[in-house]
Amino acid sequence: MKPIEFTCIETIAMTPVAIAEPILDADNWRDFTGYWPIPGIRQAEFELRTPEVVGSRIRVTNTDGSSHVETIVEWQPGEGLRMHMTNFSPPLSRLATDIDEIWRFEPQGGATRVTRVFRLHPKSAPARVALWLVSFLLKRAIVRNLRQLRAAAA
Repeated sequence: MKPIEFTCIETIAMTPVAIAEPILDADNWRDFTGYWPIPGIRQAEFELRTPEVVGSRIRVTNTDGSSHVETIVEWQPGEGLRMHMTNFSPPLSRLATDIDEIWRFEPQGGATRVTRVFRLHPKSAPARVALWLVSFLLKRAIVRNLRQLRAAAA
């Protein structure tokens, strides 16, 4: 089944590496505050941290008690990274099999154009409708998060 996809773009006055590296500090994940019913992150901890970063798994617990696991499947801090989200607790486990998050970095002078692409994979055709609504709200949360990064870098 075709995934639901959306893209968010923001220019941040930091280098690509300065944007990517804090992802490896699980305490920074709590900066994601969500958007309305989309919960923020209460806690993130490495279940597995590999020396090469790729293959590392982070267990995420959200402010509403839900959880999932994110696996780093691509790590090129100067260019981009990719995370694969799985093992969702309800209610998301009823709607999605997995979610891919792709970050791309394009240096622009002293700043970086950050593009974040999300691909949400619905569990079924009926679940697709509800997952589309989730994607609409998740996009708002990602826009907020990128603006927070931009403001922190200013």
